[in-house]
Formats: sequence, C-alpha cells, structure tokens
Amino acid sequence: MGRKEEDDSSSWKKQTSNIRKNFIFMEALGSGAFSEVFLVKQRSTGKLFALKCIKKSPLTRDSSLENEIAVLKKIKHENIVTLEDIYESTTHFYLVMQLVSGGELFDRILERGVYTEKDASLVIHQVLTAVKYLHENGIVHRDLKPENLLYLTPEENSKIMITDFGLSKMEQNGIMSTACGTPGYVAPEVLTQKPYSKAVDCWSIGVITYILLCGYPPFYEETESKLFEKIKEGYYEFESPFWDDISESGKAQTLESTLINGNTALHRDIYPSVSAQIQKNFAKSKWRSFQLRSSCSSEKWKSGTGLPTSSKVRAPLSTHQLLYINPIMV
Repeated sequence: MGRKEEDDSSSWKKQTSNIRKNFIFMEALGSGAFSEVFLVKQRSTGKLFALKCIKKSPLTRDSSLENEIAVLKKIKHENIVTLEDIYESTTHFYLVMQLVSGGELFDRILERGVYTEKDASLVIHQVLTAVKYLHENGIVHRDLKPENLLYLTPEENSKIMITDFGLSKMEQNGIMSTACGTPGYVAPEVLTQKPYSKAVDCWSIGVITYILLCGYPPFYEETESKLFEKIKEGYYEFESPFWDDISESGKAQTLESTLINGNTALHRDIYPSVSAQIQKNFAKSKWRSFQLRSSCSSEKWKSGTGLPTSSKVRAPLSTHQLLYINPIMV
C-alpha cells in the first residue's frame, strides 16, 4: 500500500530562510531549465541525499510541481526513489530525495563486459513490480525510459530504481488525455490525442525490454513526425543478426506483454552486439520528454544514428496487455 496521505500541507512542508543551515552542499549532480540537483549532507544526521532545488517562478508554481510532490508523498517502494522531505523558502522549493548513486541502466550494461537475456529479465522484473505498485495506488508514470531507471548503488547486485515523476499522474476515473512522454517510448493512443489509461506505462516497458535485448529501439525515424506515424502503425520486427541469439520467449514478450519468461531466458552472452548498438544509437543524443495538449512536435532528430534498416514488417500490435508479474520470471 502507499503512504498514508496528509491533508494539511503545513504538516509536511518545512519553512527555511537558508537551506544551507540544514544541509552541506557537496557537489552538483545535474541541472534543468528550472531546477538544480545537488549532493548534500544533512547537518543533523550526516546522511547523504539528493537535493532538488526548484526556483519559484510563474512557470514552476503550477499544478505540475504540486502534482509531482503529491505523487511522491503517496508512494513508498523499494524500486522507486523516495521523497524524504520538502522545504520551502521565499525563493525556492527544495525536494530532499533518496540518493541514487549507481548510475544509469545503459551505462551499467556497457560496464558489465558480460550481459545476457537473463540479466535483462531481472531488470524488467523489478520495473514491472514497481509499476504494478504504482498502478495499484492509482498512479501512472507516463515517462518510463532507460534514463529514468537508475541503480541505487554501484554494487553489482544493486536494485534498479524508477525516478523522475515530473509527468506522472494520479488517475481520475482511469482515463487521461494529455499527450506527454518521450519520443520513441510513448504509446500509440497518446499520440492519437484520445483518452488513454495506465496501459501506456506497459507499452513503454515493452520498448525498454526490446532495447535491452538488442541495443536499439523498435521504432526509429529521422523526424519526430515520421516516428510518431510509425508508432501509431505499430509495426516492428526482429532484425538479423541482432536477434539471432534471443530466445523465442524473449521475442514474443516485448511490446506485446512485456514479460520475459525467466525459465527460458537464455544465459548466452549478448554483450558484444547489445553494447555496440547502445553506444551507436544512444550515446550521441537522448530523446527529451515532451508535454503537449493539442499537437505533436515535428522537431528533427539528430542524424547519423546508425540504426539498422529493413523493409520487412511484422503484423501490427493489437494491444499492450496489463501483465505485470510472472511468478517464474526470476
């Protein structure tokens, strides 16, 4: 179950005149258009956290920030980054987040040296467990992608963590309509500007699963407009030689149901092929998130992705089923 909700915002939002009285700033971890993230040490306990500093402005004092805070306050799961505390000053909001220090999913794969279909199944199992928890608590992430899957620690057996709830949504009657997500991972029904459900998260996990098994995305085009059309058509395939060493179970359980059968997932090393494709297709640029209400952007992709080409197509996808946990997927 999720956290017990608190109705009075004053009970969880702490006022501060100087956040540096509470935390020692150690180093910058990242920055965005309206926020910066720092590695900090809490003065009272000596514990390390990631502190997201959001500058107040007409653009940040809207429902999106309040929504992100409301979502994070509601959830508590071992594979989801935790919101530990919230501070507010006259100039900023400060979100005290659990420190996730193990790096991004793709970076970890590249560092491994050996990587198998079984390794991919273990990652997806954790993601599915966490998303099942979110959906049971009425929350849809809406921006699942490899960049938002981080390892908790640098340890080899570290847990995977879902992060970045900036586009997440608490369901109202199970239907949403805002077009948002990241090109390449967004579900067809989002692009058609029609009401959609939590199933969009399952589609994104299916795309991630596909990439984890071959190193490149199932849908790829040089412009967003062409990419979106291909996603809406729902055609994808398993090109040779990239899928030659993947089990039939792995092929069957990508975008169609997002499950890899743990008993049939192969232990054959697919690192050389997958790592080469990841470096070729994802190192040069990263798809950005978008949030649109009326139409989709046609911003051009960076060229030279080196993605495989083929004229063959599969049968179109009919559904992306809400299948979360396979008891034998371990």
